[in-house]
Amino acid sequence: MARVGIADFQAWKAERRRFACLTAYDAPTARILHGAGIPLILVGDSAGNTVLGYRDTIPVTMEEMLHHVKAARRGAPEAFITADLPFLSYQASEDDALENAGLMLKEGGADAVKLEGGRPWAALVRRMISAGIPVMGHLGLTPQSASLLGGYRVQATTAESARALADDALQLEQAGIFALVLECIPQELARALTERLAVPTIGIGAGVDCDGQVLVLHDLLGFRGGEKTPRFVRRYAEVEQSIAEAAKKFAADVEQGKYPSREESFHMPAGEWQRFRPPE
Repeated sequence: MARVGIADFQAWKAERRRFACLTAYDAPTARILHGAGIPLILVGDSAGNTVLGYRDTIPVTMEEMLHHVKAARRGAPEAFITADLPFLSYQASEDDALENAGLMLKEGGADAVKLEGGRPWAALVRRMISAGIPVMGHLGLTPQSASLLGGYRVQATTAESARALADDALQLEQAGIFALVLECIPQELARALTERLAVPTIGIGAGVDCDGQVLVLHDLLGFRGGEKTPRFVRRYAEVEQSIAEAAKKFAADVEQGKYPSREESFHMPAGEWQRFRPPE
């Protein structure tokens, strides 16, 4: 797939052309997604509870995020990659935030960063953009502050809370974000924001009317153990089941002496083997 950029996402919105976004945390996955035509790859802090074994995204560090961003970039050199700023990498001070965001681009190789939250972060977004760092916004259910929002639940379900979220969206757009993730909000609100905003909206649990849609790849692939599948997730494969079945078949073949076969083994030329004398 040809390399795309922010101008392409803006043009697609004007053309009403929807686009997909998926998460990737390693080189082979990023390579596969880019090859499959996914125009926007998100290296999310969802790495915490998908590949690192944490309960949620809170423990994820900058070092861990940089590790995954670098891997994704090596796997997909031409992809547009957005990197999540993890918890407390931008909340402590603007100077720390600018430095950490810069590391995502300078060392990680990302094209942009994503941060959660609305009006309180508008000034920071402006400062990042002034420094040459493209920023994607994220409103609605913001996992880094889920405990303050009453847990993992739909947001902006009242007229007052919907208005507050809409105001946040306008503030972020004025600050200069190039796209906005809307997570777990009513479809009606997502539609109104998509029509109102000049920047593309990317939905996750926000209905069909957003300009783009994003899912955590492990959810899409059925690769999340016994965790409850969110309402908005559609499973397109059952990779966990396939891996388990393959592992069981491998173990059985090993136990029964069926693996490796002669064809899967290496052999010395007959003459050389005849000359070989094992040590006594």
